[in-house]
Amino acid sequence: MATLDQSVLADPVALTRALVDIESVSGNEREIADAVEVALRDAKHLAVVERLGNTVVARTELGRPQRVVLAGHLDTVPLAGNWPSTVDSEAIHGCGTSDMKSGTALALHLAATLAEPRYDVTYFFYDCEEVEHARNGLNLVARDRPEWLAADLAILLEPTYGAVEAGCQGTLRAVVRTAGRRAHSARSWLGLNAIHAAGDVLRRLSNYEARQVTIDGCEYHEGLNAVRIAGGVAGNVIPDACEVQVNFRFAPDRTPEQAVAHVSEVFAGYPVEILDAESGALPGLAAAPAQEFLAATGQPPAAKLGWTDVARFAALGIPALNYGPGDPNLAHTREEKVEIAKIASGARTLRSWLAGM
Repeated sequence: MATLDQSVLADPVALTRALVDIESVSGNEREIADAVEVALRDAKHLAVVERLGNTVVARTELGRPQRVVLAGHLDTVPLAGNWPSTVDSEAIHGCGTSDMKSGTALALHLAATLAEPRYDVTYFFYDCEEVEHARNGLNLVARDRPEWLAADLAILLEPTYGAVEAGCQGTLRAVVRTAGRRAHSARSWLGLNAIHAAGDVLRRLSNYEARQVTIDGCEYHEGLNAVRIAGGVAGNVIPDACEVQVNFRFAPDRTPEQAVAHVSEVFAGYPVEILDAESGALPGLAAAPAQEFLAATGQPPAAKLGWTDVARFAALGIPALNYGPGDPNLAHTREEKVEIAKIASGARTLRSWLAGM
C-alpha cells in the first residue's frame, strides 16, 4: 500500500507528486483513499475520520462558531501516456496534476499540519468525480450523509489557476427531433428529408442571442449550442428522422425547470427530449468566511464558466467557491501539468485564511 510520510505531508509540492504517482483512474481509488485515510488518522488534532466507500472525511471539533469545508476529488481521467509524474524546475507533469491532485494535496497538507485553525474544518476527499453523477462520492454523501457536509462555506479545490471562481453555471442536455418521410433518393420528391428539416433547428441556434448576467459582481455567460447531430438510413434513402443534441449552459439565477422551459420555447414546434439538467450555484459571497477568504487572496472573484461540484454544496444551502492551483485548460490533456509556484502560493493563501494570519 502507498504511504504518505510526515516529510511528504509537510510539503505540498512533494505531496502533489506523491498523490499523482498513486494511479487512481475513476473506479480505482482504493489505494489512494487508503493512503489518505491513514494520513488523516495519524493527525491527532482531527477529532473524527470517517469513510464511505472510497470517500474519506475528517473534521476538527474545536468549538469554533463557524465551519468550512475543503474538498477535493481523488480520481483522474484515464491515463494518456502521462503517468507516473515527471518534474522539472517549474512544474510537475502528469495525469491528475492539474485536475485535481494539486488542489487535493493542499487540503491534505493543511489537514495534516494545521492544528489550530480559526474555523472548524471538514476535509473531504471523494471518488468518481470524473464519471457519471450516480457514482460521484460527493453526490452519495450528500444523499446519504448530508450532515458530513454541513458548513458555512465550502472551497472546492478544482483547478482555477489560482483565481477565485464563484458559483457555477447550470447545464442541460436535450435532443431536438425533426421528422420526415422515407423515399428512394432517385425519387426524392416523394419523400421529406428530415436532415434538411433540421436546418431550421440549426438556424435558431445560430441566431440565438445568449444572456450575460452579472450576479454579485460576477459575469456569467450563457450558451446554447448543438453538440451532436445524427440522421440518415443509407446512401440511397431519404431520411425520415434526425436528432440534434444541444447543450445549454445557463446562469445560476435560472432553475433547471426554468432552463427546460427556455429551451422548449426556443425550439417550439419540435419534439424536445430533456436528457439531464443540473442546477448551477449562486456565488455565495455574502458569507463571512467567503469575504475573509477573498481578503486573504487579495483578488476579486470571477464567475465560474462551467459546472462543478460546488452546485452540490449549493443544493444543501452551503455557499461554495472554486479555488485551486491547476490550469483548467490543461485538465484531461496529455500535456497536463501544474506549476510548482502555484502550489506553493495556494498553500500559503489557504493557510493564511484558515490560521487568521
